[in-house]
Amino acid sequence: MKKALILVDFENEWIDKDSDNFVGDISGTIKRTNELIDFCRTKGFKIIFTTHIEKGSKEEFVEGSESVKIIPALHRKESDILILKNKVSPFYKTNLENELKGIKEIVTTGILTNLCVRSLVQDAYDRDFAITVIKDCCVALDKKTQDFTFKDLKATREEIAFLDLKEFCK
Repeated sequence: MKKALILVDFENEWIDKDSDNFVGDISGTIKRTNELIDFCRTKGFKIIFTTHIEKGSKEEFVEGSESVKIIPALHRKESDILILKNKVSPFYKTNLENELKGIKEIVTTGILTNLCVRSLVQDAYDRDFAITVIKDCCVALDKKTQDFTFKDLKATREEIAFLDLKEFCK
């Protein structure tokens, strides 16, 4: 196994209409992300989910709460790896790097594109991984932020591939 799919922070907090962090209806993104997960499973990818927990918070991303659980509609299996993180980067003080031993290429997607997904991409780039970002499986608070994040990452890290799901699954 030389490839991993990393799904960044697909947590209930983002889809809770009562949360200040509600990103809107992402049912289309979830559908595409499930297609991505299923495709990567058939290709033997290691599947890794991350979840953000805000240390000491009583209001958002609360440790042990439903808000930090992976969105139930996603095709997650018990055998998938779950990385719990407390900072923007999924590499910071987690076991992600150990989970990626022997992996040469990562494919990623997640919520929020401009924060945790971007941080993963930058940190993975600095660790010499080949990286593919599945754009239409990523979520930002608005299209302008999403588009800028992809444009900026591509301009500064030309080796990274930015594809839509259909392009990736050819």
